[in-house]
Amino acid sequence: MPPSAFAGFRFPPEVIVLAVRWYLRFNLSYRDAEEPLVERGVEVDHVTTYRWVQRFTPLLADAAPFARHSPSDRWHVDETYVKVNGVWRYVYRAVDQHGQVIDVLVSARRDATAARRFFQRALRTLKVTPCEVVTDAAPAYPKVLDELIPSAWHHVERHANNPIEADHSQLKHRLRPMRGLRTDRTAQTIITGHAFIQNLRRGHYELTTDIPRARRVAAAFTELAQAI
Repeated sequence: MPPSAFAGFRFPPEVIVLAVRWYLRFNLSYRDAEEPLVERGVEVDHVTTYRWVQRFTPLLADAAPFARHSPSDRWHVDETYVKVNGVWRYVYRAVDQHGQVIDVLVSARRDATAARRFFQRALRTLKVTPCEVVTDAAPAYPKVLDELIPSAWHHVERHANNPIEADHSQLKHRLRPMRGLRTDRTAQTIITGHAFIQNLRRGHYELTTDIPRARRVAAAFTELAQAI
């Protein structure tokens, strides 16, 4: 049996998972996350919480695909902007018509190469091919979609992409309390973790569905921690 991902850490897994979940779920900075932990007798500084989030967010998300619902065949795709170390970065995001976040990608550029990477990631990870893709009028999309998903109807129309544009605001709301994203890698981890939490809360995973909704995210994290 392989060693647990928590082996060698001074704190027990339930403390680490609690800190990661709080950080991803609530509008906390790493320093903000110290206080509720201290109130529970856990003396941990913000740097340690940062390391836990960066280490365990991908592991927890990667442990869950078996329970993830397949996204529907209508995708809304768009880019938003975040600052990473003082420099603007593009964040490619997609949701289906039921609100499931399909994938996210942090990119230094907004071009055909970045759009291609985004769609290749999503198609490879989910193994689902959409029949309709709604985008803005960015010139990179038609060529990339014709190349990767030629059977899909590419829909560009005013207001048609309101679902993804509204969903961007959820991400921006979460990022606002942070004291800045320092690297593209850490930004990708946090934004991916936020998408994972959104999907858990919206019921897009077949995890802990037999318990009250308000407790499902906590129970899901506990269940996934046992798998890593």
